[in-house]
Amino acid sequence: MKTIQAKMHNSISWAIFTALAALFLFQGVPVRSGDATFPKAMDNVTVRQGESATLRCTIDNRVTRVAWLNRSTILYAGNDKWCLDPRVVLLSNTQTQYSIEIQNVDVYDEGPYTCSVQTDNHPKTSRVHLIVQVSPKIVEISSDISINEGNNVSLTCIATGRPEPTVTWRHISPKGERSSLVYRVVRGSGRIVGLGRTL
Repeated sequence: MKTIQAKMHNSISWAIFTALAALFLFQGVPVRSGDATFPKAMDNVTVRQGESATLRCTIDNRVTRVAWLNRSTILYAGNDKWCLDPRVVLLSNTQTQYSIEIQNVDVYDEGPYTCSVQTDNHPKTSRVHLIVQVSPKIVEISSDISINEGNNVSLTCIATGRPEPTVTWRHISPKGERSSLVYRVVRGSGRIVGLGRTL
């Protein structure tokens, strides 16, 4: 019984230390990292909203403990899940790779994630940034309008997305052909402010 309690105490103590180390790292306090190539997390990971994101960390047999954190929140410590989010699952925990998957990602999942390991009683960390893109979507557009030739008209097309989408208006001739006139719009508003001829 004492042995089990001691193991649980050591695991919890290391996990807390790992979280504090990651917190210090993001606040600008240096954390001992050993050789720069170990551990090695992925480069920035970019996924679309609703997809699954896989975060991988390459390790070796020097590692005795491993954990994935989101900022200062522990997601997984070894095979033990610490977060309550059912979308976060452990993919692999081997001598060469420690990876997790975040399913059905949303914009609030974007940000830094840390792979933290312990080897020879020294913590080492590696960081990866998750970028979540949102497909462009038109949320508002002007309805059909009839005006007299020579009069001014204001047309609006508002679109959302990440990164911010660029709105372009083009004139379609009655024959269904695109003309060489392209309309310049105010970035982010979709409102026509002028026109010019494409090259």
